[in-house]
Amino acid sequence: MSIGQLYKHRTLGLSDEVVIRMYRVMSLAAKYDERAFMLQRAGKIPFHVSGMGQYAGQVGMAFAMEAQKDYFLPYYRDYAFVLAVGMTVKDLMLAVFCKAEDVNSGGRQMAGHFGDRKNHIVTASSPVTTQVPHAAGIALAAKMKKQDLVTYVSFGEGSSNQGDFHEGCNFAGVHKLPVIFVCENNQYAISVPLHKQVAGKISDRALGYGFPGVQVDGSDVLEMYRVTKEARDRAARGEGPTLIEMMSYRLMPHSTSDDDMLYRTKEEVEENRQKDGIVKFKEYLMECGLWSDEQDRELQEELKQEINEATKYADQAPFPKPEDTLRHVYAEGDDL
Repeated sequence: MSIGQLYKHRTLGLSDEVVIRMYRVMSLAAKYDERAFMLQRAGKIPFHVSGMGQYAGQVGMAFAMEAQKDYFLPYYRDYAFVLAVGMTVKDLMLAVFCKAEDVNSGGRQMAGHFGDRKNHIVTASSPVTTQVPHAAGIALAAKMKKQDLVTYVSFGEGSSNQGDFHEGCNFAGVHKLPVIFVCENNQYAISVPLHKQVAGKISDRALGYGFPGVQVDGSDVLEMYRVTKEARDRAARGEGPTLIEMMSYRLMPHSTSDDDMLYRTKEEVEENRQKDGIVKFKEYLMECGLWSDEQDRELQEELKQEINEATKYADQAPFPKPEDTLRHVYAEGDDL
């Protein structure tokens, strides 16, 4: 690593403590992901969709945003992102176990369908890309009310071919809305490889809507932080949206219902596993003298314990009651 690359976090205004916290969050997300996959295979939970391979970029973006102030519309692989802005592993476990305490939907939604009012995470739905026009609408409301906030919305590269993406971008561009569009390009739309989806760079599409687009290495957490911070500052100044194309690779099957070996090889997956941003960031911290193998072993044990406690809690938590079927469907109580 060159001298210029060493301690890059300090040139970005990030303290040593903050970058270690970033590493902890992405490691926690990976541990959660591994456990959820095992739970599904053991028949303990019905379904899991993995975000493995995308966590470094998600953490870089999340730390560039302002929690409890900005509004977030993540997509179903954004576990590291939602953990970084305030959700807990217990929250995630309650969701996959479909329990009544699930903050996202009270045990009604599929895995990765985030929704948490206290952390400004806006409820998602299963049809992909529907969150993009919603993000533009929230940004419009903020602009009209002169509120100092920015919206963040993410989606996969397959989603970028849906009409909702283009409509949301066009509207945000025309009205110079404070929104950041993030395409987490993981190379596969379920089984369809990137070269069969698009003929050019997704980030270039921003030009047609009158705002900047930038393609970034999603395994580089600090570069993802830098680009997102610039996009947020730009939006907060009233200069409009930015489209970020985060280049990554989906290391796991599309979901636990998918057999990815039908359309790609183990060799391809393993080659990309060596480029994972979590591994790269750990090496960076070590070269900066901020981390060691001993500290990493201690962290992994700490995270394992946190995952174990969250798993046990969610497994033993009560399911929703049948008589509560219509709760959160119609206005009730103080909502009337």
